[in-house]
Parts: sequence; structure tokens; C-alpha cells
Amino acid sequence: MNPPRTDARRHHDPTVRGFASDNYAGAHPEIMAALALANGGHQVAYGEDDYTENLQRIIRSHFGPTAEAFPVFNGTGANVVALQAVTDRWGAVICAESAHIHVDEGGAPERMGGLKLLTVPTPDGKLTPDLIDRQAYGWDDEHRAMPQVVSITQSTELGTVYTPDEIRAICDHAHERGMRVHLDGSRIANAAASLDVPMRTFTNAVGVDILSLGGTKNGALFGEAVVILEQDAVRHMKHLRKLSMQLASKMRFVSVQLEALLAKDLWLRNARHANEMAQRLAEGVRAVDGVEILHPVQANGVFARLPHDVSERLMKRFRFYFWDETAGDVRWMCAFDTREEDVDGFVGALKEEMAR
Repeated sequence: MNPPRTDARRHHDPTVRGFASDNYAGAHPEIMAALALANGGHQVAYGEDDYTENLQRIIRSHFGPTAEAFPVFNGTGANVVALQAVTDRWGAVICAESAHIHVDEGGAPERMGGLKLLTVPTPDGKLTPDLIDRQAYGWDDEHRAMPQVVSITQSTELGTVYTPDEIRAICDHAHERGMRVHLDGSRIANAAASLDVPMRTFTNAVGVDILSLGGTKNGALFGEAVVILEQDAVRHMKHLRKLSMQLASKMRFVSVQLEALLAKDLWLRNARHANEMAQRLAEGVRAVDGVEILHPVQANGVFARLPHDVSERLMKRFRFYFWDETAGDVRWMCAFDTREEDVDGFVGALKEEMAR
């Protein structure tokens, strides 16, 4: 049979890869195959389809028998819906100053979610009980937004990874103070691969109440999920998802991607490869005089400091971003499709630019 005719044209060079973001990568071939498998015929809309039903079984296999997944369109949507679900109208969320919900979501948690973010500076992107206590006060003060949730990111925005014991300490500390714990898991697979443990080990097993489960950064075309781990923590999730414009009518096409990632080991294979490429990149960069790696490379990101003019020249050859342009800090991200030759070519170009 001939393939379906299309009038679409390719407008990019598929051999080009950069280090700007794991969002730059396309969809994994197994994800594309799953989408084709789910296509054709009619399925009930708005999540009452067979693929979303089966996704619940897969989610419970990873996160325990009470876990429940609510697929959404994107990571910001997942975070906004999840945080709304565990806060009151007067509620606040304690997070790291570098947290994605604070830095990179355009104010959506506060503007769209109607909640207050209480930020804490951290040296490595990770909260601790002591750092949480800098903002965990004033519950009876009507002049202050009430701290109700602690939000952590795994792996963090600085490429570091919490151990299960560190998350358990945060959960115990938050729960003792009447707060819930949200985990932004846009790169949760990279953290699990780095720790070499199942995802449950640092989520439901240690007390996390609600999770934003990432797919896009790990090979999906689009789509994430809010996963409720503690049912008593959440109210009216179905209504919140719809109210927040995150209810997909053709939800089967989100659910089947998460099924393809999670049913077997695609999620872990993709994450391990991205992490390995980041380690290869870090090893190559360490050998270049004048370049400083800023944080432990524990997931799929490398944060470095180098001369500003070198970065600008290198950006003309490979796409990446400044993390702190004033300081000369940059971020290099690897993805599931990053190749060894991509890394080696980048390191070679860096050496050339540093030598100029």
C-alpha cells in the first residue's frame, strides 16, 4: 500500500542537533508508531477512551494502586492544575528561586492558578527542611498568603537530583506543618535513570502527594499528566483540568504516548541515553582550559561558565542559551536523540573558539 499523500514539505535539516533544550528534539519513532496505532475509527472523547483507561493501569504499576493520572497538554498546564488542586484561594506554594514554576512559566501559577509563590534561594536548585522554614510561617496571619504546598523539581532546573531520603525529609517536614508536597517531574525519568531506582522510590514511597509527570522532554510529541498519589490531598481534579483549559478532547493521542513511554522501558532508555550524553559532554568540557562546570552533572544538563564572546561565537555554530548572561553562565542540554558525534563535534568547536 502506498503511504498517504501529503502536501506538507520538510522545512528543516533533520541532521542538525544543538544543545539548547531537550524540547528541541523530535518525537521518538516508537511514539510516532503509537500515535499511528491509536489513529483511525472513533473513540469516546474527553478521556473516556480505551487508551486513557489503560494508562491508569500503567500509572498504578509505577506509582501504586491509588495513583490516578489526568493527561494534560503541557508542563505548565500540569503544574498549574496540580498546584490549584492542593491550595485554597488564599494559599501559597514554597519553591526554590530557580524553580520552573517561578522562572519559566510566565507567571501562570500566580496569574492563572490564583496562588502565591514563596521563593527560597538555593545553591543547587534543591530545597531542604531548613530552607523551607524560611517561608513556612504565618498560617494565622491574614496579611500573608498561607503556605500550603512545597513544590520541588526532580531533576532540578540546575541539573541536580534529589535522593529519596532528601525527598522523604522534605515530605515529613511539610506534612508535620500541614502542607502538601508537589513534585514537578518534567525530567523525572532522567532522575530515575541517574539514581537507578524506580520512580516510585522518590515519589509515593516517600510521601509526595501530587506529581506533574513529564513526557515531552523524554521523547513524546506533546503531553504530560497530573498524577494524584494521595487521593485525600486533592479535590475536584476533573473540574480543575477543564477550567484550566487542559482537557484534551482527543485524549487518546496524549494517553497513548505516555503508554508507549511507560508500558515497558522506553522512558528509561531515553533518559539513560540523554544522561550518558551529558556525562560525555561534561568530560569533554572539563578538558578545556578556561571553562568551569558550575553544578554536579547528575541528569541531562551541563551548566558552565566561559567567556561571553566565546559563547556568542559558539552559538552561531550550535544552538544553546545563556543561563546568566551577566556572569557568562550557559546551559547545555542533551536529549534522547543526542549522538556521540554531536557531543564530540560540540566539544571540538568549543576548543576552537576558546583558542581564538
